[in-house]
Amino acid sequence: MSHGHLDHGHHHHTFAPSGQGTVMLNIGGSIGAIIITTPSQLLGHEIEVSPVEDTGRRTHAAVRARYVRSGVTFCVVIDSLPEGRYVVWQDEDTPIAQVDVRGGAVAEVTWPANVVPGRAPVSV
Repeated sequence: MSHGHLDHGHHHHTFAPSGQGTVMLNIGGSIGAIIITTPSQLLGHEIEVSPVEDTGRRTHAAVRARYVRSGVTFCVVIDSLPEGRYVVWQDEDTPIAQVDVRGGAVAEVTWPANVVPGRAPVSV
């Protein structure tokens, strides 16, 4: 899951696959979320996002396996994001995409299949 706030602090993650119905999102009012769908080989890689107007204020989450009705999907879920436009980062300096986050909604981004995030993968 995500960290719920924008920072560079160190956090402990669990990368076990999610079970059915285990993803809870903090969204509503002026708070939204981003789901970034990735290829399976990115399992454990961390992906960062930041507000367009403050690219130094980043938050990140790791790619996890998520079991859904149609099988398994690999994605990053970042919630608790104030409404606005966000940059999805390949690495510290390279943006991959921009996405609009709306309150009470989930924005979706598909990670390019041939691009590996710049943040090193974490142990899974």
